[in-house]
Amino acid sequence: MLATNSRYWTSLGIASQAMAGRSLYVMSRRVCASIFSCRHSHQHRLSNIFKPLNVMPKGAVKKSDEAMSISQKLLVDLGITSLRSNGMYAMLPLGQRVLNKLTALIDEEMARVDSQRFSLPHLTKAELWRITGRWESTGEELFRTEDRRAREYVLSPTHEEAVANLLSDVQQLSFRELPLRLYQISSKFRDEINPRFGLLRCREFLMKDLYTFDKSEDEAVCTYNDISGAYGRLFQRIGVPFIKVAGDCGSIGGDFSHEYHYQAAIGEDTLLLCQTCGYATNAELLPDSNNVLPCPKCKSQVDKISGIEVGHTFLLGTRYSKPLQACYRNENGKPEVTWMGCYGVGVSRVMAAVVEVLSHPDSIVWPWMLAPFKVCIIGPKKGSRESSVSSWVEHMAHMVSKEDGYVDDIVIDDRDSLTIGRRVLEATRTGYPFILIVGKRAAEHVPIFELIDTVTHESHHLSHQMLLQYFRETVKNKQKL
Repeated sequence: MLATNSRYWTSLGIASQAMAGRSLYVMSRRVCASIFSCRHSHQHRLSNIFKPLNVMPKGAVKKSDEAMSISQKLLVDLGITSLRSNGMYAMLPLGQRVLNKLTALIDEEMARVDSQRFSLPHLTKAELWRITGRWESTGEELFRTEDRRAREYVLSPTHEEAVANLLSDVQQLSFRELPLRLYQISSKFRDEINPRFGLLRCREFLMKDLYTFDKSEDEAVCTYNDISGAYGRLFQRIGVPFIKVAGDCGSIGGDFSHEYHYQAAIGEDTLLLCQTCGYATNAELLPDSNNVLPCPKCKSQVDKISGIEVGHTFLLGTRYSKPLQACYRNENGKPEVTWMGCYGVGVSRVMAAVVEVLSHPDSIVWPWMLAPFKVCIIGPKKGSRESSVSSWVEHMAHMVSKEDGYVDDIVIDDRDSLTIGRRVLEATRTGYPFILIVGKRAAEHVPIFELIDTVTHESHHLSHQMLLQYFRETVKNKQKL
C-alpha cells in the first residue's frame, strides 16, 4: 500500500503518514463547521442523473443478429447512449458530458490556429450539389428531401457546397481577410444501408468540420500544415495512440488528404505501415493491396493493421470554390478564386472509438481528458455501522472539487440504499478513473479513505492530506504527457 511507503510520501513533500495524520486531526475538527456550507454548494449526485441501465434478464439468450461492438454494448448498457432507431442514438447526460469535454478540446486547438466557430443550416439546396456534381456521384447514402413547394434539399453529410456558397455571396471579401478559417460542430447525416457498431457507423453523427480559404496554392498548403499540427495536438491531448496515414480523397475530392486512425480489430480501414521508414497509407491508395507488398519508399515489407478513422484532412484546391464562385478581391480589386481545404473530426465517433480501443468487455476505460467524471465518491450504506461517517462524503467532495483539474468533475453516488460493493461495481464499469470510498476507517482517530484507481486496479488507503496530494500529483503527471 502507498500509505506505508515512506519514500513515496517523502517524494510528495510529506515527511510521513503520521505527520499527515496529525495535521489532518487538527483539520478534521473543522469539518463539522464546514458541513453546512458543503451541503449548500453544488455537487453532482447520481440520484439526480438520468442513467438508465440496460440489464438483460436472467436466462435470456442473445440472438446471433444482435452481435455488436464492445463500445456499442457498453455505452448502451451503462446508460451513456440510447438506441432510438436503427443507426440513431440519443446522447444521455453522461455521454453529453464526454462530448462537451471533447468539444472543449477541439475549440481550444481551433482557437490556436485562428479558426472561428460558426454554424450552417443542416439543409443545403440541392442546386448547389448539382453544380459540383455530388448530387449524382454521392449515391443513395445522401439524404434527399423536398419542401411543400417541391424544392429539393440535402440533409447535409458535409458542407463544402454550403460554405462555398456563403463566401460567394460576400461580394467585398478582401485579400486582407484571408486566410479565413471557419468551423462548426454539428449533426451530420448519412443514409447508411447497414448501420453497425453503434456510433462508429450510424445515420446521424456529430462532426467538427473546418473550412479554410486562401489566396494561393502555396498559402493553402501552409494552412493545411497548420491545421495538421492542430490535429496532432488534439489527438495527443485525447491520450489514445493514433496513426496518421495518407488518405483517399473519395467523393469529397481534392488534391491530397490524410486520415487519423485508432487501431482496432473492428476497424473498417486497412492501413499499411512500414516500420523501417515510417511510410503509412490507407490500402485504398495502392492497387492490389490484398497481396503482400514492399514499401514503395524503402522496399521493406509493410505491416497491415485495421483502423477506425476518426479524422480526415483534405486540400481541396478549387474543387468547390471555382464552380460556386467563392472568390476574393485581390490587391488590384479584381476577383480571384479562393483555394479551399476541409478538415473533419468525427466527434461522436471519437467517443465510441476510445471506448472500443481502451475498454474491457464488461467495463469502460475512458482517457483521462474525456471521462464523464474523474472521481466518484461513495459513502456508507444507510443504516450501516459506518453511517456515522457519512458527513465526510460532502466534505471530501467539496475539498477535491476545489483542486485544479477536478473542478466540476466530482460525482457523489448518494444512492445509500445500495451497498458500497454494488456501487463500486457500477462505478468501475462506468469508467470513472477514481473511486473514493468513505468507509469504516473514516471513523478512526486519523480518518483513512480508500481510493481505487480503476485503470491500474490499485487500491490505496490514504489520509485526508495524502489524498489531496495524490490527486494533485496525478494532474501534474497527466499534464506532462
